[in-house]
Amino acid sequence: MKKFAIIGCGRIAGRHAENIARVGKLEAVCDPVVKQSEAFAKTYGARAYSSVDDLLQNEKEVEVVVVCSPNGFHAEHIIKSLQAGKDVLTEKPLCLTKAAAWQIIETEKYCRQKLYIVKSARYNPIIQQLKKIITENQLGELYSFHLNCIWNRSNDYYTDWKGKLFPDGGTLYNQFSHFIDVMLWLFGDVADVKGFKANKAHQSTIEFEDCGTVAMQMQNGVLGSLHWSVNSYRKNFEIGLTVVAEKGTIKIGGENLNEVQYAQMENPIAFPVFQKENWSNHNEVYDHLMEAMKESGTEFPDAYEGLKTVETIEKIYKATS
Repeated sequence: MKKFAIIGCGRIAGRHAENIARVGKLEAVCDPVVKQSEAFAKTYGARAYSSVDDLLQNEKEVEVVVVCSPNGFHAEHIIKSLQAGKDVLTEKPLCLTKAAAWQIIETEKYCRQKLYIVKSARYNPIIQQLKKIITENQLGELYSFHLNCIWNRSNDYYTDWKGKLFPDGGTLYNQFSHFIDVMLWLFGDVADVKGFKANKAHQSTIEFEDCGTVAMQMQNGVLGSLHWSVNSYRKNFEIGLTVVAEKGTIKIGGENLNEVQYAQMENPIAFPVFQKENWSNHNEVYDHLMEAMKESGTEFPDAYEGLKTVETIEKIYKATS
């Protein structure tokens, strides 16, 4: 039975703790807010720490550290955990800069440990089916795509670290990086990008953009566009992806890429149903993690794939500055 520790006791950490209880044992948790770490530890039967260094020094039997801290601290907490001889599962994003991502990659190599990244949107069965038909060339030549991310984040959402350039990083890092990853997974890397971003509705609350739009050319020649906003009226409305190709046109929408709104193809196929209660996909992440830890040849999103997402977001922000 694998022994785990969690760094960062915010909302997402609960999903990890519930899955750790299913596949292993949660030994320790850490959060600089003592009341938060103690309450979380009590809930899940673990030991509480307020210092990452203390946890890593004292918890010798912990094999896997799960990083759920604010985005800007991921690199520090990942690197310290790897240096302490622990494997690491980190929430998105890997970090906030390409330079930090390379530090993580080099540390992982030097310490001979393994880093795994939560890329939860890849476990969406509709996206898995789309990936399959693209890989099998069932759509023929890909012409273009549009990714539309329209969610709501009120001013009340931005408390504590959220909304600060550090450690939040920006709307693409905190809200939409999973969908940037899906874009790269399906269509390859970005070659060129041009566009705009702005802060329209949160000028007194956040230190970065709340919306933006870009046009992209991928390295394989596919044209794409991305629109993102956290200004939708009162609720999340859509993560939508439209694909236009030689042998088909497909639109996936819903609040979380959970509805196939149309699919006209030369050779029609049935898409699976994606239920709302499965959106976080952490059950699938942990099942996959345990398989990857048991079988060394099992593929799992790694630091290089995390680097691609960070590079792409950096490229978008630079092009819209």
